[in-house]
Amino acid sequence: MKESLRNIPKVNSVLEREEIKGLLTSYPRWVVVEAVRRVIEEKRKELIEGKRELVSENTVVKEVLDKIEKFSLPSLKRVINATGVVLHTNLGRAPLPKEALDAINEIGANYSNLEFDLDEGKRGLRYVHVEYILKKLTQAPSALVVNNNAAAVFLVLNTLAQGKEVIVSRGELIEIGGTFRLPDVMKSAGAILKEVGTTNRTRISDYENAITENTALILKAHTSNYKIVGFSESVSLKELVNLGKKYGIPVYNDLGSGLFVDIRKLGLPYEPTVTEVLKSGVDVISFSGDKLLGGAQAGIILGKEELIDKLRKNPINRVLRIDKLTLSALEATLRLYMEEPESKIPVLAMLKTQEDQLKTKAQRLLEKLKDFSEIEAGIKMDVSAVGGGALPTAELPTYCVFLSHKSIELKELEKRLRVKPKVPVICRIKDDKLLLDMRTIRDNELEIVVQSIKEAIS
Repeated sequence: MKESLRNIPKVNSVLEREEIKGLLTSYPRWVVVEAVRRVIEEKRKELIEGKRELVSENTVVKEVLDKIEKFSLPSLKRVINATGVVLHTNLGRAPLPKEALDAINEIGANYSNLEFDLDEGKRGLRYVHVEYILKKLTQAPSALVVNNNAAAVFLVLNTLAQGKEVIVSRGELIEIGGTFRLPDVMKSAGAILKEVGTTNRTRISDYENAITENTALILKAHTSNYKIVGFSESVSLKELVNLGKKYGIPVYNDLGSGLFVDIRKLGLPYEPTVTEVLKSGVDVISFSGDKLLGGAQAGIILGKEELIDKLRKNPINRVLRIDKLTLSALEATLRLYMEEPESKIPVLAMLKTQEDQLKTKAQRLLEKLKDFSEIEAGIKMDVSAVGGGALPTAELPTYCVFLSHKSIELKELEKRLRVKPKVPVICRIKDDKLLLDMRTIRDNELEIVVQSIKEAIS
């Protein structure tokens, strides 16, 4: 082992090979050097793990030549979402509308009035660029935006309840992706959790009996990624608002995924819109910008002016503040809600797409795959998911193209589709079929899917 490790080729030695020098005409030197280093490190690891007995210079050179294209590409790259999960958290959730991308390009490439009041000629606040449109859309008294909804929850708890008690139903102590747990966030924010009720049943009397002189806030958290059904009972937001008014305690509703349109017309179960929630008289609400809203990642906070002012003045707000690119994308997305959001915001358009349109798209893709003699393909019905911790029980009828290869097993084919192509295709295996869901593959991506399949099986 020691002898084999000592004999591993040196980086400088590999760089002197003519084949490697030839790469410098096509790739930056740092890319070539990094490729050599990474291959040598991989081979060193394989030696230590007993997966090989020696590493030759020729082996390193060959692998660098094979992988240089991959090493030259950015780590963060475009993929095709063929999973059918519209708000796929691991794939970046909501794709942005064209108008949002145009806004990012305009603001990112130039100077802007991010924190400059053009009328007064002096320093301004970045929040004003979205505050007006948010108030217009929702009838909220005041608005504030931070970098995501977890940050919004933290800021509200830290500002309004640091060192004091927050009453929450046990059935709403949520955990979402990335091990975000409400009790942990509450502890980090300096608030004291006071659980009431049971996992499946909480009554208004449970909340009232828990109120003490140290109660600062009543929190209602949306169970975004699960539902409690059967023998269950929960307290409505309106009841909590009335209780809060009775004792002079603010009520905060974490919506998780807020929405501005009635999604029943998209064929989805009823969820109250942000405007409906605010009409309950709740003091503060927060929700994500990149879920059902269909915009950039952001945490949007709406509520009573005096409470939003406190949040804005909290020094932690600066740590959580939204940047200019996200702000420009969010403003552009919000403005679309004044026009025709269902057609211009990709997430809403995907959710709205009808079965016959999906079937037609599947037929078009199937036709394009006929030239691949080694691939067997067909069309089948299935269901898509909303994703992103929103509407966990909702199922959207969809059409999928299923694939199989004469000599490549399904799991290997799935892996090749996400590893080999320049634009990876992320799909799912169900009932021994590899499925490409048409709901999340857009019309202008069909040719890319075909090319990626070609690269995967070559």
